[in-house]
Formats: sequence, structure tokens, C-alpha cells
Amino acid sequence: MADSYLNLVNTPLPARIAKALGLPRPSVLRRYTPSEALAVNPVVVAGSGPGADALADVLLGWDVEVRRHVLPGEKLSAAVVVLDAAASPADLAAPMLELGQAVRLLVPGGRVIGVLRSPADTTDPAEAAARQGVDGAIRSVAHELRGGATANGIILRGSTTTTDPTALGALRFFLSGKSAYVDGQFIEVSSAPVESISELAASTAATGEGVADQPLAGRTAVVTGAARGIGAKIAEVLARDGARVVVVDVPAAGEQLAQVANRVGGTALQVDITTADAATRILDHVRQRYGTLDIVVHNAGITRDKLLANMDASRWDSVMAVNIASQLRMNEHFLASPVFSGTGRIISLASTSGIAGNRGQSNYAASKAGVIGMVRAQAAAFDGGGRTINAVAPGFIETDMTEKIPPLTRQVARRLSSLQQGGLPVDVAETIAFLASDSAAGINGQVLRVCGQNLVGA
Repeated sequence: MADSYLNLVNTPLPARIAKALGLPRPSVLRRYTPSEALAVNPVVVAGSGPGADALADVLLGWDVEVRRHVLPGEKLSAAVVVLDAAASPADLAAPMLELGQAVRLLVPGGRVIGVLRSPADTTDPAEAAARQGVDGAIRSVAHELRGGATANGIILRGSTTTTDPTALGALRFFLSGKSAYVDGQFIEVSSAPVESISELAASTAATGEGVADQPLAGRTAVVTGAARGIGAKIAEVLARDGARVVVVDVPAAGEQLAQVANRVGGTALQVDITTADAATRILDHVRQRYGTLDIVVHNAGITRDKLLANMDASRWDSVMAVNIASQLRMNEHFLASPVFSGTGRIISLASTSGIAGNRGQSNYAASKAGVIGMVRAQAAAFDGGGRTINAVAPGFIETDMTEKIPPLTRQVARRLSSLQQGGLPVDVAETIAFLASDSAAGINGQVLRVCGQNLVGA
């Protein structure tokens, strides 16, 4: 699964040859380490108005050096452009052009983050044009960055401010190494009910103090399809963040599942999620051992690829049964059970195939698009409460599945993203852990792509 080309062009002589020949030169991404500083170099906060001023003050409280304007020649860890007060397209010019100067000064692995209000929350044409314009501009910047840098955006819904705990949680995620393979994406955030944000999370958001190494401590998580690959890595990252993890997979994967459970200090449950009693067995297991179920990660999924003209019922039905029908049935049981927490989190694995489609994957794409539809519909029922449901849509991730792709096709797929490489299972796991945390309490019904700004099917 290793990307040997990436490793090769990050050594001196091959790097010079690749540059001379105009070949892709992907950078080693800045991924999260427990001891990492959020920003080693200064962070510039571009934009005028109360929202930008307030956000700059919070960043100072996070022990980050803040600049309100670009200083010539000074290297920057990140640039945050705050456009929450933009009322017309003319308001974008000055802050975006200053952002352009900041981009020149970003260190490798730097971050660009736009903060704006939702176009859906205004009926004024000029205001809506300005807000939608930020979307296009930031996505374009993401395509322009080099050195493993990324650009993403935070969309403030309703009366949410730039210093709302949920907005600051998204900002911290984007600034950190946890978002290494999230690029050209936008997260909509709303103010969350007070009861769904712990005192620690609120303090962390406001002052940067008390940042927990284990933000999921005391929570119980269930991860399906956890015997290997992305599922196993999700279990590891949730456990690292303090969760008690129940790993679930089919009996045939029992030995691997037990190994994962031992590795994360959790418990294993062998169950076929397509059976009618799967949710009941999961709930009984959690109730007997831990009492409450706080986090559900629907990771289990299969592919049975075939051109639609050659598709048979067994291929279609098996994919739909595992990838979406099981989730619908289990969620119905979870939500009706007192075991599922009133501030519970459900995170489902979708795919970029469910957004853009993929040749030979009509069944898989239908199931993953179905996940997105399910999440958005359920989010409406959760709106205003303590529970959330979101989806993560991986793109090309280096797994056993993608290792089976023909070598030339695999190399092309890796280089098509803005980051010019495939993601790793940990990139998906970090995003899920963020969505499972208090910091994401105001994020509901979102589909966050982990694809390096690409739409190659997973």
C-alpha cells in the first residue's frame, strides 16, 4: 500500500529529476502527532470587522502568534480569511488579495481557512453572490497550493458567530494535522445546544486551555467492519482519543477482529450487520458492559463491481444490504433505545463514488449516495437537539481494496488530487474522531469529503 513514488521524489536527487522533467512532486503531508503545536509560525487573520477581530483574539489565547496583515518575508503556518460580514462581491477583493500574498509565505503543510456565512441564510442577491463567491475562491486556492498545504472553509449558519465553540472546533480541526487529506471542503456549523458541549470543550474553544489529549474519554463507540483497513484504524484513533470501543465484524473475520479489540483495549462482537437482530445484539453488548452507547460508526461496506449492463441481482442486492439497508435498520433500533445517548453521534461512511459516480460501480454508488440521503434526512429530525449524524466520503485511500487496482490506474488515481497522492486510513479516522467529539456538536447532516480535493471513487 506504500506510495513508493511519493517516497522517491522526496529525496534530493529524484526530486531534482522530477522537477526538471515536470513530473508530479507530491509532498509528505503534515499529519497529527499528540505533541504537535497548532501553529509553529505566525497565523495571519485577514479581513475586517468584529468577526475577524474576535477570532484573532481567540487565536492569541490559543498561544498562537497572530498577524492582522501580511509582513513581507515572514513565513506563515496558516492564513485565515474572515468574510462573515461580506455584503457584496466588491467586499471580497481586499481580503482575498491579501490572502494571495499570505499564500506565497506558507510553510509546507500550511493551512488556508475561509470563514463565511451561508448563502442559504440570505435573500439579498448581492449578499448571496458574495458568500457563494467565497466558496469558489477557496476551492480554487486549494488547487493552487503546493507543499502539502490545504484550503478549506467554515460556513456559519444562522446567528452562529466566528467565536462560537462549534466554529472554533472546526477551525482547530482544519489548522491541525488531523485534516491532512481534507482539502477544498466546507463545513457548515450551527450553534449547538449547551447540554451537548462539555465544560472542557467550551473552555478549550474559548481560551485554548485544557485541550484534552483524550476528547472522547468516557464515551462508548461502536465501529462496524472493524477487523481490518479503515475500520481498524478508526477503532485505534477513537481509542487513542479516550473512547471505549466495541469492534464489530462478521464471524469469518473473528480472529482479526479479536486482534483489533486487544490492540485498542476494547471488546469484539461477531455479528453480521445484515441480520434482523444485529442492532439488538449490539445494544445488549453495550448495555451489559458499558451502559450507554455514545458513538456509532457505520464503516462496514462491500463492493461487487460490474458494468450495469452485466449486473445481476445478487451483486446489486448484496451491496445495498450491507452498505445502506443495514444502517437504516440499525439506526431505527438505536434511536428508539434508551441505551443510545441523548448527545449521541452517528457517523456513516459514504464515498466520493456516491457523489460523482464511478464506472462499474452503479450499485456501490447507489448505496453510498443512499447514505448521504439518509444522513441529510435524519439530520432534520435531530435539528435543535443534542444528537448529530454526519457522513465522511473518502476518495482514493491506500487500502487492500485500492491495492488491487491495476498499477498504472492506481498511479494515475493517486496523482489526480490537488495533493497528488492517495490518502491513508488514518485520514478518514481522524475526521470521524473529530465528528464524534464535542467540538463538532454544531455540525449535523454534513458530508465531509476526505479525498485530497478529488472525486476518484473509493
